[in-house]
Amino acid sequence: MSNLILSAKDKTRLDSGFSAAFGGAAQRFFSAPGRTEIGGNHTDHQRGRVLAGAVNLDTVAAVRPNGTNVIRVQSKGYPLCQVNLDNLEPVPAEINSTPALIRGVAARFAQLGCQVGGFDAYCESTVLPGSGLSSSAAFEVLIGTIINHLFFDGRVSQAEVAQIGQYAENVFFGKPCGLMDQTASAVGGLVTIDFGDKEHPDIRPVHFDFSTTGHALCIIDSRADHADLTDEYAAIPGELKEICACLGREVTTEIPEEEFYAAIPRLREACGDRAVMRAMHEYNENRRVPEQVACLERGDFQGFLHLIRESGFSSWMYLQNVIPAGYVRQQPVAVALGLCEHYLRGKGAYRVHGGGFAGTVQAFVPFELLDAFRAGIDAALGQGACHVLSIRPQGGVEMEVEG
Repeated sequence: MSNLILSAKDKTRLDSGFSAAFGGAAQRFFSAPGRTEIGGNHTDHQRGRVLAGAVNLDTVAAVRPNGTNVIRVQSKGYPLCQVNLDNLEPVPAEINSTPALIRGVAARFAQLGCQVGGFDAYCESTVLPGSGLSSSAAFEVLIGTIINHLFFDGRVSQAEVAQIGQYAENVFFGKPCGLMDQTASAVGGLVTIDFGDKEHPDIRPVHFDFSTTGHALCIIDSRADHADLTDEYAAIPGELKEICACLGREVTTEIPEEEFYAAIPRLREACGDRAVMRAMHEYNENRRVPEQVACLERGDFQGFLHLIRESGFSSWMYLQNVIPAGYVRQQPVAVALGLCEHYLRGKGAYRVHGGGFAGTVQAFVPFELLDAFRAGIDAALGQGACHVLSIRPQGGVEMEVEG
């Protein structure tokens, strides 16, 4: 993996932001990328399989240790965030806030024996909140990477940095997320992950160059806010947990598929039909991921696109994470999917991206259709709704300064 170089122009901009926030000059520079989920929609929290990649949008930080017991983070356009390290327990008032993520990451490093100290960080991000590219995971990985390098001699692996980020989000931030977002951001490149072993997920790089396929990777912003949809996201693992409890297991991957199907009459009665259909999605989606990887590794891109389309249909029909329950007038993700169907004309592939309900849609668009596709999407959803991305080889890293 090549090093990530910070250009002189970008360094000047970050130095200026750091100086305005804290005075003096930054000493070190860090970056963590956003991620795109390519396969395995909502499978990570069931210890299933995913295919994901880091993208060329990131959150960066100019950093300097401050010799105190306080972490100060100034993100561009946001108020200064300060976390006193004297308290490394969850703070109820901080749930769903940036201080919770910082405190949670610091707390987990302290549990691992790291003497976490204070530092000042000025941050800028092209991973916009609500973009479906996991801005929170990129931020968690960024803070973890900073602490790992400043105070722990880089002892923690990139995969462990991801687990630390998940811990912060689950225990301190209060969101029951899986581990895919953090892993893709922390490790970088294109990776397939099997979460069967909770403590030691099997992470394997997938060597494939999307630029050779004649297709662009697009992320379409539906222009919907998912800030108030935490209950919708939580209902998916919650309902699957009910299914598992009925069959004496923790996650669906522990239940043989034939046992699940044999129990459907009882499960419908106990858990409801939506929970049953969501479990159906889990079995099918976990089968698809290794098939997607196999298609990429043998160069069968059309077979891969077929599986992407199947994944999208499964998310809409069975997982049901396209339209929030009860929403009639506002169905922005469904509209975005309909636009993809229209402008792709039976070519390429599209699917709901990430958590769903709001946020983004992913599309693989043939180059010959890209200009018209992008123009059509932007005309319907607003200028800049369609983002053309690439896979970034680096995960969470300290950057080298140009020259």
